This record gives sequence, structure tokens and C-alpha cells, in this order.
Amino acid sequence: MAASTTTSLSAEPAPPPAQPPELTWRQKLSKWDTIVSPYLYISPFFILFALVGLFPLLYTFWVSLHQWSLIGGQGRFVGLDNYTHVLGQEQFRVGLRNTFSIFLISGVSQTLIALGLAAVLNQNLRAKTFWRMGVLLPYVVAPVAVGVIFSKMFADQSGLFNAILGVVGIGPIAWHAEVIPSHLAIATMVNFRWIGYVTLIFLAAMQAIPRDVYEAAMLDGAGRLRQFVSVTVPMLRPTIIFVVITATIGGLQIFDEPRVFDQDGRGGSDRQWMTITMYIYELGWGSQKSFGRAAAVSWILFLIIIAVGILNFWLTQRIASGDAGATSKKTRRKQAVPSAPGSTP
Repeated sequence: MAASTTTSLSAEPAPPPAQPPELTWRQKLSKWDTIVSPYLYISPFFILFALVGLFPLLYTFWVSLHQWSLIGGQGRFVGLDNYTHVLGQEQFRVGLRNTFSIFLISGVSQTLIALGLAAVLNQNLRAKTFWRMGVLLPYVVAPVAVGVIFSKMFADQSGLFNAILGVVGIGPIAWHAEVIPSHLAIATMVNFRWIGYVTLIFLAAMQAIPRDVYEAAMLDGAGRLRQFVSVTVPMLRPTIIFVVITATIGGLQIFDEPRVFDQDGRGGSDRQWMTITMYIYELGWGSQKSFGRAAAVSWILFLIIIAVGILNFWLTQRIASGDAGATSKKTRRKQAVPSAPGSTP
């Protein structure tokens, strides 16, 4: 009897699991707020980027595939004909040459001069705030004003720079008639505006370097020049990469300085300093008034900037990895050298 009672008790089904209490509408709202709020906080950036960045980029590509006139509007679909047309133009190749020439002259000198100025301003100078603000002052000057002033200073006959060269016995230079002198003049204008900005970026990065590193270098007998080469420059590698990439993006889109370098606005009589952006302006709003071809050149310039930026990043990564590999090899060699008897390992 007892066994049958036990069997019947064990055969009874288990009670169902307790159901969780139903959430109130406030609890449901709080749960959804926790899930959705992070995406809402970052959504303004993506919305603005889609409106002012992504949409114009895609729409420009759509325009480049059509015969699009400033007066007549959208025409027939032509595919890649606009690209093949502009790639075959001599003016496009000249503009590309001038753009890279001005970019290389201004970019390299700008980075080196800004690095040296930042090293000077990083010292314990009197009225250092005044000097730092003075370096940044040209950055707030309007590009058109800088272009007009420097175009007068670089005048072929009565300019200030030719007058200075005449004092030291050098004949006048045709800044507006020759290719390389015009590129040097425009690069000087670009550097006048941007060196102060880049200098402050380098200065902020230098001040973030720990003082202990310099003290250790001083104990090892390193002078100021050795500290700058062996400590400061390697510690500034991420900042240098940032400056080089931003200078590449801005330098390949240069427009204001060469546009106001002379009154004609065409880049010289033989297009000595006509850049790609000036060529885009001429295609869209000049004599041709072809938005389709101007959009095609814009997309070619966009792809060039992407390619040069990737190349810069790859080169800097290779340099950084090469330095890291050399350091690891030195460490392994030191570890492989046996210690002297009785010395502490």
C-alpha cells in the first residue's frame, strides 16, 4: 500500500514555472530608452553627413554620367564619356601637374618649418603666450586678402621680393610667367596661412610627451638636438601622420591662393599655375558650362585623394613597423649576449 502511494505521488506532474510579472508601460519605455538612446545620441552626425557629404558625393557621380549644362540642365545619359573626354585633355594633365607640384613644395616645407617652430615654442620662453598667438594670427586672415597681398609682393617688375633680390645682385624673377617660380610663390602663400595652425598641433603633441623621457635622455648625455631627433620626432609619429594626411587632402584641393594670384583667374597665360580645382571651375562656370565634365573631374580628384591618402597611410605604417622591428631585433641581440661572470642579469 505504501509503495503504491509513493508511485502515485511521484507520477504527479511538476507545477508550471512561475511566469514573470508583466511589465508596466513605464518599465517598457525605460527598457526601450536604454536600447535606443545611444543610437539617437550619435544619429545627428550621420544625418548631417548623409545630407551634406554622402548625398552631394553620390549626386555628383550621377551628374558626371550625363550631359549636364549650366543653362539647359540635365541632358542625355552618356556613361563614362565625360571621364574619357577630360582625361584626354591637355589642360587636365597640366592642372594635375601643377596641383601636385604646389602640394609637394608647400606640404614638405610646411611640415618641416612647423616642426621647428613648435620645438622653439616648446622651450621656456618669455611671453610664450604672445608668441604662440602671433604664430596663429595669419591663419585667421582671409585667403583672398593673403592672395591679393602676396600677388603684389611677387609682382614681376615692382614686387618686394624682386626688390630684395636686386639688393643682393640677383636679377628679377618672372613669378607670374614661369612655372616653378609661380609654384614657389603660391606655396609661400599657402605656408603663410597654415604653418601657424600646424605648429600649434605639433606644440600640443610635444607638451603631451612625458618629461621623464627627456630626463632619461639627458642622463644618457643627449643634447638638445639629439633629444629632438631621437625622442621628440619618434614620439610625434601619430601627429605627423595626421598632419601629412590632412595636408594631402587640403593641398590637392587648393583653389583660393592660385585663383587670386593674378587678375585673369585662368592660372596664367600658359596655365602655369592652374590647379585641378581651377579647371573644375572653368568647366562648370567658364566657357564650357558643362556640369557633367566638371563633375567627372571632381570624381577623378576624389579618387586621387583617396589613393594618395591610402599610400601615405601605408608608407607610414611600413615605417612604423620597420622601426618597431629594428627595436625588437636590438632587444633580442642584447638578450642573446651572455652576461659577465658575477654580474647581475
